[in-house]
Amino acid sequence: MERRTIGATALEVGAIGLGCMPMSWGYTESQRNGEGSLRAVHAALDRGCTLLDTADMYGPFTNELLVGRALKDRRAEAFVSTKVGLLVGEQHIVANGRPGYVKRACDASLRRLQTDVIDLYQLHRTDPEVPIEETWGAMAELVAAGKVRSLGLCAVGARAGRRRGTRLYDGTLRQLERVQQVFPVSSVQAELSVWSKEALEQLLPWCVTRGVGFLAAMPLGNGFLTGTLTPGQGFEPEDIRARHPRFTAEMMAANQPVVAGLRRVGARHGATPGQVALAWVLAQGRHVVPVPGTKKERWAAENAAAADLVLDRRDLAEIAALPPARGSWD
Repeated sequence: MERRTIGATALEVGAIGLGCMPMSWGYTESQRNGEGSLRAVHAALDRGCTLLDTADMYGPFTNELLVGRALKDRRAEAFVSTKVGLLVGEQHIVANGRPGYVKRACDASLRRLQTDVIDLYQLHRTDPEVPIEETWGAMAELVAAGKVRSLGLCAVGARAGRRRGTRLYDGTLRQLERVQQVFPVSSVQAELSVWSKEALEQLLPWCVTRGVGFLAAMPLGNGFLTGTLTPGQGFEPEDIRARHPRFTAEMMAANQPVVAGLRRVGARHGATPGQVALAWVLAQGRHVVPVPGTKKERWAAENAAAADLVLDRRDLAEIAALPPARGSWD
């Protein structure tokens, strides 16, 4: 598998990563299976998907424990990425960027992951009550202490915090410029997929010009771009798609032409729609590493194989001509 570098670090990762969140958080609780998730992690590692992306809030905590179990005898093969900055309550999630908390949270993550060092420590969300320079400074101290190798910033929640009249990533870019004055940013994680291309306008160019890695979250459109979901199928109450504007029965039906287009391209290459979607993300540049989430060995293997799919100009033009995705906000 092709190798890609995360920022200015000397560590390389496979062209495709593995998002571990669905194994413990956010999706179809009834289908979670610890042993099955462990097999998915091993399948990804076996195929060169070295970047494993988790967070302390997933579970909470159980996702890091699972990754730690998987890496007990394979730590040297993995690039471990986890996140800090969010606390999960009974009915709510709050940001916590206080320096003391960040340092304690890192120690706890190291214990759960059963490792001496975290390859990439990401700020999950900024705390509106703490200057981001203070949070980032505490994270930089963790690098100096040898507990963390590199730092990243997540912009996955940018849509929710967007102000009227501004572009999606205006606030994120201001934050990035501020933290760059404290300690170098090695990666930015944000949504990027065939049906969510906003990062191409501002965020990815910022990363490219500065040699910063870009972790593409939700590259399969929360599963929609795999073509395995049926309009109106419904989702379990705790599944994040149950409240997503693009996953109402009406909008899933309206967005079927996007999947149909990916399926047409895939038919020419003997590939699935999901593999085409991942290959499209890879085609956006060498700084980009898609991080599809899964909890099943079968999908981990299929996703890894997408690294060998190279889309030509005809393929890319056909995907560019697909209708934009619709949501119930439209």
